Amino acid sequence: MQQQQQQIVKRTADRRMFSSSDDSAMMKQIQSTHAPDGREVDVKPTMLVIEEILRRASPGIEGVINGTHAHADTFEEKATLLGFDGMLELQAYTIHKVSCELECKCSGGADAHGSTMAILNMLSSYTWEAKIVLSLAAFSVNYGQFWLVAQLYTTNPLAKSVAILKQLPDIVEHSKTLKSQFDAASNLIKAVMDVTKCIIKFQQLPSNYISPETPPMSVAMALVPTAAYWLIRSLVTCASQLTSLLGMSHQHITATTEAWEISSLAHKVQNIHEHLTTQLGHCHQHIDEKRHDEYFHMLIRLFETPHIDNMKILKALLYSKDDMLPLVDGTTKTRVSIEVLRRKSVLLLISDLDLSTEQLLVLTHIYNESRAKPELHYDLVWIPIQDRSIPWNDKHQQRFEQLQTMMPWYTIHHPTMLEPAVVKYIKEVWHFAKKQILVVLDPQGKVACPNALHMVWIWGNLAYPFTSIKEEALWKSETWRLELLVDGIDPDMLEWAAQGKYICLYGGEDIEWIRRFTSTAKAVAQAAQIDLKMVYVGKHNSKERTGRNITTIITDQLSHAWTDLTFIWYFWTRLESMFYSKMQHGKTIENDQIAQEVLTMLTFDSSDRGWALFCIGTDGIAKAKGDTLLTTLDEFPKWEEDAKVKGFVPALQDHLEHLHTPLHCNRLILPGIDGGIPEMVVCAECGRPMEKYFMYRCCVD
Repeated sequence: MQQQQQQIVKRTADRRMFSSSDDSAMMKQIQSTHAPDGREVDVKPTMLVIEEILRRASPGIEGVINGTHAHADTFEEKATLLGFDGMLELQAYTIHKVSCELECKCSGGADAHGSTMAILNMLSSYTWEAKIVLSLAAFSVNYGQFWLVAQLYTTNPLAKSVAILKQLPDIVEHSKTLKSQFDAASNLIKAVMDVTKCIIKFQQLPSNYISPETPPMSVAMALVPTAAYWLIRSLVTCASQLTSLLGMSHQHITATTEAWEISSLAHKVQNIHEHLTTQLGHCHQHIDEKRHDEYFHMLIRLFETPHIDNMKILKALLYSKDDMLPLVDGTTKTRVSIEVLRRKSVLLLISDLDLSTEQLLVLTHIYNESRAKPELHYDLVWIPIQDRSIPWNDKHQQRFEQLQTMMPWYTIHHPTMLEPAVVKYIKEVWHFAKKQILVVLDPQGKVACPNALHMVWIWGNLAYPFTSIKEEALWKSETWRLELLVDGIDPDMLEWAAQGKYICLYGGEDIEWIRRFTSTAKAVAQAAQIDLKMVYVGKHNSKERTGRNITTIITDQLSHAWTDLTFIWYFWTRLESMFYSKMQHGKTIENDQIAQEVLTMLTFDSSDRGWALFCIGTDGIAKAKGDTLLTTLDEFPKWEEDAKVKGFVPALQDHLEHLHTPLHCNRLILPGIDGGIPEMVVCAECGRPMEKYFMYRCCVD
């Protein structure tokens, strides 16, 4: 009766303390026990032994009943444990003292808070994590002894005699009644282990990237004393439960108060684990940011430093470790080393997974052409950039593999191999956003051109070695002519031009305007007695409607048309590239004729109506938008005599200028390129600054 009253008093006191655990007075009491003397304790060997004890005791009461508790030792396990003897010898006495505290005080009816504080005082000279691990080790000794006897008493005479004195057979007999208490204890022990491991992880964080004063770490460290108290108190409560089971009658052991208290503690400890785990995540994030920042600045220094070859640069960019082959050879589809790129000019194709088929077809043609020319000593590497905030899934993987199989050049084995700092460098220094770029590194790894894609689209391999100096030299030798517009796209057109035929390129998506224009142009050509070849070049970013128009034009024999939509994509992409290339070299429509002509063409394409361009030989080029051009052609009799004297194209241009009025409304739609859109664009027709609007476009045409 007296023992029952003591238990009731103890539980009432414990519950009061449980409800006021976060009071500052409680924290002061816990902190007052802490007087570390600077000793270092390697807790890892002790934790391994603790885990071994708990693992072997894990089947619990069911294992005793079912005989599933046996574990076969392995040589490696024995060797591991034996190797810790020297390390554990210094801790053995302390563990024994705490073990006695757990066993004696708990069996004597002492309150859990008092026992917890006694253990904290006993371990005052140790660090907080050492206090927890040593207490856990002491509990494991008692816990292991309990289950060792329970597991062996049916087969070992010595264990049987001890079990009888401890009345373990009575516990086994009422195992079903006790199952909830044992399960609750197991859950609490697991929660204690989880928190202990989490606290140890904080101590293993690299001090050169995070210090105890750093906010995520300091917040966690402030929680550790409270965590230590509740972990040790949980062990005291579990030990008390085991002790109370020994020698108690069936009526006593069916009580559920202990199970409730243990479950409440488990909930408390699990909450502590969640808080610490969150802070540990913040610490890892802080460390990752520091490492990424360090790597980022290392890249900046690398690119500022001269090198004898490109290996350091490429390894830092593509894959810095030596544990795997980072590249895939596009021809053989086998993994290869970065060494294949040593002392070569390397073109880095940087993009997301939205590369179009047209882009790949044209770039593949240019790349394959270069393989037949040994003097073009360069290689191409695809670096796919994926937004890391979006989880990599099967759809991404399939798209990546699909693109990879289409590429004859080298590719990164997988996008996740790239360091986050490399992605940051590519975005911040090389200004990659969404539009693909082509960064050129010379044989020493120095950036020869931050984006050579424009010159590659315009001139292909003629732009080798793809430097800004080469690009500028190519522009100096260029004039506004048909060859600049269609070179590399339509050799038949260049052949017609060489034969002295008149060439007409026209575009737009209004099929009724196309019918009227082609009919009128044919009639004027017949009247002017010129051999006119008309070719429909479609409209940029309007694939479906352009495709329907091509079908109608070919079926109704309205004119020639590029039946391969890749040609149409390439034609307009090259014009855009000319605009951006000129802009990169500081050219404007005020000081550069080609820039003015290209901008006019892009303005035509951005309009709702059609447009056309006429040319022959060196007589220049005449062009205009749909209605103005149709009016000029309808008025051919007015300038027919001029055409006979000046030539058809010059006379057409003169009459177009005669019809020009100041009233107009021109649009220009340019694809967004981070860092490449000019602050101001002037109208190619009147020279006034154009108003700027933002347009967001998603086209699956």
